[in-house]
Amino acid sequence: MHADEADIDEELVRRLVAGQFPAWADLPIEAVASSGTDNAMYRLGTDLAVRLPRIPGAATDVAAEQKWVPLLAPHLPVVVPMPVACGGPALGYPYPWTVCRWLPGTNPAVDDLAAPEQLAADLASFITALRRVAPDCAPSGGRGVPLAMRDKPTRTAIAALDGLVDTAAVTAVWQDALRIPAWSDPPAWAHADLSPGNLLVRDGRLTAVIDWSIAGVGDPTVDLIVAWNLLPASARLTFREALDVDDDTWRRGRGWALSISLIQLPYYEHTNPALAANSRHVIAEVLADTA
Repeated sequence: MHADEADIDEELVRRLVAGQFPAWADLPIEAVASSGTDNAMYRLGTDLAVRLPRIPGAATDVAAEQKWVPLLAPHLPVVVPMPVACGGPALGYPYPWTVCRWLPGTNPAVDDLAAPEQLAADLASFITALRRVAPDCAPSGGRGVPLAMRDKPTRTAIAALDGLVDTAAVTAVWQDALRIPAWSDPPAWAHADLSPGNLLVRDGRLTAVIDWSIAGVGDPTVDLIVAWNLLPASARLTFREALDVDDDTWRRGRGWALSISLIQLPYYEHTNPALAANSRHVIAEVLADTA
């Protein structure tokens, strides 16, 4: 998926684990199918998972995840992947990597939600709890910034999508989002990547939120993206009311969802079918929402 991606396979993971954590050397290792782009995931035995950065940018997030996920966990209504150990570069693999607890559940499917209203309420409860965590000394979130800072890459992506999407329509929605006043409340925590691939559900309920690599404090509006990348239109009102979101914040969240998907689609169109499909879904949902 990336020009600078590390070469990772099951054999490498087996050798890394055996060399640095010999107590786990005999546990079975299995690649985990995922739409994730920055990290590779392997299940280790029944209770553990190995998470390895694919690219340099993801490698810099390992230390932050190991520090902050355990501190955030007690404040959240769902479980998060608690780190168990941290491995280091070896055998030609250049990055630090993490062993964390394996969490049961499945990724929710956009078109097959068992209880969308309940899931909307669960997501709102998670976001509310996360925002209540004191931001003291927390890292700045890479997506906790004004939408205007994404204008250039978003417009570049729109140009690249000429013929694939209604570029005039998405440009109009994007320009409208840029006119919305910036976040003016105090900085707050955001997960910043609430996509279907980073959520786990069981029996229709949200049970876990994974991949905290870009979490941080700033404008937390980005966490509203889940309203368009996962929830059906029928459940968005439940989500919005539970969060008590005003018009400007809701429209700003929709702008975030659109920008992320516009940038993702041309980049992953041929390398990550699941992510490209979800990007198309978001673009269609946003345009329908603003028609």
